Amino acid sequence: MIRHPRGTRLLFVLFALVAGFGAPGAIAQDMSSRAIDRSAANAVPSSRPLALDELEHRTFDFFWKTANPANGLVPDHWPLGREPFASIAAVGFALTAYPIGIERGWITRQQGRERVLATLRFFARAPQGESEDDDTGYHGFFYHFLDMRHGLRYNRSVEVSTIDTTLLMAGVLFDETYFDGGNPQEREIRDLADQLYRGMDWNWAQVRPPRIGMGWTPGGKFIPHDWEGYDEAMILYVLALGSPTHPVDPDAWQAWASTYGRSWGSFMGGRPHIGFAPLFGHQYSHCWIDFRGIRDEWMRGRDLDYFENSARATIGQRAYAIANPLHFKGYGADVWGLTASNGPADVTWEHDGTRTIFHGYTARGADVDRVFDDGTIAPTAAISSIVFTPAVSQRAMQAMYRRYGAWLYSDYGFKDAFNPSFELKTPLRSGRVVPGQGWFDNEYLGIDQGPILLMIENYRSGFVWKVMRSNPYIRKGLQRAGFTGGWLQETDAPSAGADRAPVSAAGARQ
Repeated sequence: MIRHPRGTRLLFVLFALVAGFGAPGAIAQDMSSRAIDRSAANAVPSSRPLALDELEHRTFDFFWKTANPANGLVPDHWPLGREPFASIAAVGFALTAYPIGIERGWITRQQGRERVLATLRFFARAPQGESEDDDTGYHGFFYHFLDMRHGLRYNRSVEVSTIDTTLLMAGVLFDETYFDGGNPQEREIRDLADQLYRGMDWNWAQVRPPRIGMGWTPGGKFIPHDWEGYDEAMILYVLALGSPTHPVDPDAWQAWASTYGRSWGSFMGGRPHIGFAPLFGHQYSHCWIDFRGIRDEWMRGRDLDYFENSARATIGQRAYAIANPLHFKGYGADVWGLTASNGPADVTWEHDGTRTIFHGYTARGADVDRVFDDGTIAPTAAISSIVFTPAVSQRAMQAMYRRYGAWLYSDYGFKDAFNPSFELKTPLRSGRVVPGQGWFDNEYLGIDQGPILLMIENYRSGFVWKVMRSNPYIRKGLQRAGFTGGWLQETDAPSAGADRAPVSAAGARQ
């Protein structure tokens, strides 16, 4: 059970709905309204094809322009809302975004390292302890949601989150490797990044060893659930195994992988794979780690790797949209994608002798393990799969832009979600209903923006993967988990920021 500022609900994973960064009361509401109006005015005509470079740049701007420059905290949602909170996972994506912006020429290296330094200094100096209200984290982990202004725990429903701290730390380690210069600022970046990673007490988080627990709160103590496969927490175990100060034993990975059989199988007539219904579970770890050609014991036994596994899951979800068993509007070969995202409202629609239950924020998906679908499509689901299924992901990007761009695409790229089947006259969680077209969100969600940016860059250049292949902690964690082959066998790790040859799509299914 995950508690957050808008209540308690059982989801696939430890992600929750929050509003964005803003001043309290009427000022925040006014700022939010003006931001929405400006976004509508800047909506891009959908007649021309959408260039990957444009989408990547607009998505980068989400992180660059909405973060608090004083402390680097990134809003969970944008536009601004009455509840000013940041997502630490979104900060991890932002820390990875800044070097992408440097490499693409959107910001200077000096601008990037100043923002990174502000972020790392904040987390390194933030108070840690058992206080209900006066701390930012505990035992080297951080609260899932922080107040954008002062950086303390947002409220008493927010947990110290092991997975969200992991995603934050993925960005921290990325910057540690990328900023390899000899000037004082880049040396400080490396020192602070190492300090933060070394401070994570993974053994404390193993409340029921060998698995790692999901989180902790001062009032409720440890959440009574552990991370077990398969979902987005692959990277969590890699970081825990690679720790130089508080490493877990290799049997933690074995315990994680021991549950794969629960969701192993075929979906929609596709090839067998480990299933996880929302596509973010097949994307988050891959944003930073290049799983092509490297295998652990479980995958070696099936002549498969995790990259191909995610490709098969993506193909299955597209096949589900083509079949469209629940007869939702808009679904098809070029409009698909279910993941954790915003939705129109928590409401039931009785029609033609059937009942459709719509939701606000939830983890939608379709795979071996389950189908959970209310007609809400999230552009991040298909677009962030571009490394796995480059051709069909780009066709989906173009189709969503062409058909729905007037309502779905604006300042920072694609808004979080839309539902062509939803036209009910009812209070909405967010967004608006366009007659004859359906519901369209008016928000951007940081943890959905991040994979779009990182995966497009990995598809175009392999940049994030190349940098992370050079990080010794990532290599050590993978090796202790039993991974062999591919780039792990290279005696000399490639240097950060090396050549930018295009990512090969060989082996990816179309």
